[in-house]
Amino acid sequence: MSNVEILPQVTAFLDRRHGCFIDGQWVLAEGDSIAVVNPATGQTLCETLDAPLDIVERAVQSSHKAFKSGVWSSLRPADRERILLNFTRLVEEHAEELAQLETLSQGKSINMARALDLNATVEFMRYMSGWATKIEGQTFDVSIPLPPGARFTAFTKREPVGVVVGIVPWNFPLLIAAWKLMPALATGCTVIIKPAMETPLTAMRLAELALEAGIPAGVFNVVTGGGASVGGVLTSHPLVSKVSFTGSTAVGKSVGVACMENMTRFSLELGGKNPMIVLADADIGKAVQGAILGGLLNNGQVCAAASRFYVHRSIHDQFVEALAAAVSSMPIGDGMNCDAAINPLVSRKQQQSVLKHIELARKEGARVVTGGELLEGDGFFVQPTILADIDHSMAVAREEVFGPVLGVMPFDDEDAVIALANDNRYGLAASLWTNDLGKAMNLVPRIEAGTVWVNAHVLLDPAMPFGGVKQSGMGREFGRAVIEAYTELKSVCIAH
Repeated sequence: MSNVEILPQVTAFLDRRHGCFIDGQWVLAEGDSIAVVNPATGQTLCETLDAPLDIVERAVQSSHKAFKSGVWSSLRPADRERILLNFTRLVEEHAEELAQLETLSQGKSINMARALDLNATVEFMRYMSGWATKIEGQTFDVSIPLPPGARFTAFTKREPVGVVVGIVPWNFPLLIAAWKLMPALATGCTVIIKPAMETPLTAMRLAELALEAGIPAGVFNVVTGGGASVGGVLTSHPLVSKVSFTGSTAVGKSVGVACMENMTRFSLELGGKNPMIVLADADIGKAVQGAILGGLLNNGQVCAAASRFYVHRSIHDQFVEALAAAVSSMPIGDGMNCDAAINPLVSRKQQQSVLKHIELARKEGARVVTGGELLEGDGFFVQPTILADIDHSMAVAREEVFGPVLGVMPFDDEDAVIALANDNRYGLAASLWTNDLGKAMNLVPRIEAGTVWVNAHVLLDPAMPFGGVKQSGMGREFGRAVIEAYTELKSVCIAH
């Protein structure tokens, strides 16, 4: 097996004393530290600051001052676009460095960090940079009757909301930071990114590259620390105009409540228990490959991952056999090992949570077809697990596991399987596998999810809105929808 050699600049970054990035410089303050741990070994990579309240306040004041000064929002849109494209170029030039930091702290495969996290981040950044010059309003023919004989011209314009707080989860630290950062910057907002405690490194490095690209000091700040402490202060701060949160449903609800106290705008991309429905006519080989990508990408630590599989009874056993054979042959190892297809989970806590879900499934009567065991050692590994003989009422069929656990259930009737797919509090994503176009077109509208793929799963594009319904959140990332989320719509009416 081939291990990637760690770049000298990565080692140098890890060896630094880390603080918060505020007003274009590192702020090294006294306070509690948080260990950033390599999930493959359990060893500490470095320590970051659990920011005290005065540092959090300093970041908010910096962002507020930068917004009010117009140092960013008053630039010509073409100048913002040029700087953002320069920022994108620097991220692309530092791609290997960022990919290694991502893998070392998150645990994911270096192959995926390069091909997905970095490539997708660069493509998203490039796409979103272009929106800086494409924000538009509308004109209206109004029929205002007073005063008699008066004429009116009415139009709308979009203006940046102000200070944006982006709270980023640990599963895709760089990519999701870019999802929040880039549309905010394109619209003229200032941004504070609060990365997850487990995975702050790439957001911290991103801030340095932003300054180098020409983004003015104070426009993009990074504050590290705990969700309840640092995150709680940021989401309830009266100078914050917009919060974008990605994470669990429970925490997302508390974020929404905190925002409502100040009427702060918010968007929430939350959990998912996403169904993959395989009809009788589906290509089993393609469906199995789709299940592996959709269910085991990033070791199942994906909000949109497929985790409950409804397979027509006529092909159920064949599907389970083929899926188990493919999954059991996947090599397991360190994310920096290019040959390893399954990697550690992000933390000991997450490892233990997944194992508890598997044990509960066993107690409730599910059959472990393959996997289901803890791998001994210092890393946070769990064997990829296929479960069968699952009843829809079992916890593993209803609760988000967020790990490499795939539960397969047979169905006989298409109406019944749609009812089962919708019988869940989540509604983030789903997929339907069939070669019958008519069935696809008829069934897709009946599935309660923010995104429905046909013959694919978990694939995203910067132009296609992404977000959930029900307990999976509110608001949308990507495309025109996210631009609207970071702007206020102002109506202007001129009498003449």
